[in-house]
Amino acid sequence: MACAEEIQALVKSYRGDLEKDLEKYERLRDLDIFVLDNSIRESTVGQLRAHTLESKWDLYNEVKKCKFENIIVASFSHMTRVDDVWMKQLVDTGVDRCGLWAFSEITEGAGASKVPDTETVPVGLRKMKDAGLWNVIFEVDLSDVIYDFDKFPMEKMLQLIKKWIVWCHTNLHHDSKVCVSFRDLAETMPDHPDRVFMTVDFLAKLPANIRPYGLMYEEPGKTMPEECGNWAKYIRAIMNNNNWKAHLLVHVHEKYGYCDATALQCLMDGADGIWASLCIEGASMGAASSTVTLMNLVRMGNKKVLKKFNCSYLRKAAIKITQITTGIDPHIKQPIYGARALDFVFNLTKDEFDLATFFGEHAPVRITTLSSPEMILKRMTYLFGQDPQFTVEIARNMKEKMLEDLKSNRKEEYMSESGLAILFDRAGGKLSEKMRDVIAQKKEQDPYHQRLIAEIRKTWNCWDLNEEGQRDNMLQYDSFYNGFMAPYFGCYRCSDTKRALKAIDMDADGQVDWTEFCVYLKWAVAQYPNVKNSEELLEIAFRKGIIPAMRDENK
Repeated sequence: MACAEEIQALVKSYRGDLEKDLEKYERLRDLDIFVLDNSIRESTVGQLRAHTLESKWDLYNEVKKCKFENIIVASFSHMTRVDDVWMKQLVDTGVDRCGLWAFSEITEGAGASKVPDTETVPVGLRKMKDAGLWNVIFEVDLSDVIYDFDKFPMEKMLQLIKKWIVWCHTNLHHDSKVCVSFRDLAETMPDHPDRVFMTVDFLAKLPANIRPYGLMYEEPGKTMPEECGNWAKYIRAIMNNNNWKAHLLVHVHEKYGYCDATALQCLMDGADGIWASLCIEGASMGAASSTVTLMNLVRMGNKKVLKKFNCSYLRKAAIKITQITTGIDPHIKQPIYGARALDFVFNLTKDEFDLATFFGEHAPVRITTLSSPEMILKRMTYLFGQDPQFTVEIARNMKEKMLEDLKSNRKEEYMSESGLAILFDRAGGKLSEKMRDVIAQKKEQDPYHQRLIAEIRKTWNCWDLNEEGQRDNMLQYDSFYNGFMAPYFGCYRCSDTKRALKAIDMDADGQVDWTEFCVYLKWAVAQYPNVKNSEELLEIAFRKGIIPAMRDENK
């Protein structure tokens, strides 16, 4: 065993190494980040449902709520896209176009010769002129995939880029902002970093009146964070050597789980901005979102971000843009804006930076076998209000029941209203009228489950009408027994049947309300979503819900 002196030496070494490693994050705390929003364009790439004119407006409005001033609004091509029509609508509203951006190629094409057309004005520029836009993002490729640099050397490529930059200032607007985007940096840097460095140096030396507003690059999800960060480091070094104070923006795609870390690494190493969508949705597996990147800066103490953007709205905007784009909510485990991003899991102690508090939302307490009795009580009170039955003792019993379920190979959830209520009932509690009403108001979302419950309701209605010829949503005990309980209980007057009826009759009025019975039906479809038919649903409700719950009715 190491002596005390050796342990203390390790502690000192550890603290020193950690402090050194964390120094790089200081840049993020003070970074005045530039955001070029790409929610309108990025979120539609590769989607099964393309954006309509209406959804374009919805996306634009969400972006503006975040106070992003620079927005990519279009990517024009020879085909007439929704972008073309929408841009005319947007401009016709009289919107300030100083912060609106669109993509353009630097050539109309290269063809089989791999030599770019240097004379035809690219279609993106022509359509921007027609639309009345003047901030351009030129897409530049420098690897050997698109162009043959033996036939078309770098000197000609640089002059071509300059030609179209000058064209923008002459034909679009004298104050045109131009960004040059290195589209294929991941393919170029391993073998031809000289082409990238030559291009940056050339642009840095252009006259101030036409020098680009910034540089951009994207990473396809294949490189490690440190490699991508080094691109930013060396590009920024060339810019600094030429006293060129332009923006350097990064866009990182997801592939192996590094996208958010890579975006932050680039910002630490020399980039000062991002071009990104508010949500991860995009080509292939998506890309690092501005929501996640900005919130990481906020939690590190960056005050400039809070002053510049409406950060408290980022989560809602990311959720809405995901819904507009995909038709569904974000993945529940998506950091920052997924449904579980705000949850308490292990205890009720808030993090030093608490997401739920920042966004002004309630942080759900996740109920699992790791939950403390206090967490179970907090969840119960949140869902159903105060109740004298909600004690630490009943919460302990509920946790023990969860562990028993696992040991008996019964895998269920306890987060939903119905899941937690039935667990409470099985653990010795008595379902209350408030619980019944809360669960009754919760609409079943799955159409198949709705149909199964509707089939059972149809049978219920038949028995309800047989009682004095009117429907009051309540069944006498004998009607309920004959209509639903008989397959599971031997006789109407036996003690087991009475206990079961007592378990269901939450308001103890001597009848079974539909809403009381529905508690168990909704619980059954939530726990066993692959149920085959209404008969199996009834069997699950009785055998796994009602029968276990009745066992404590004689206590």
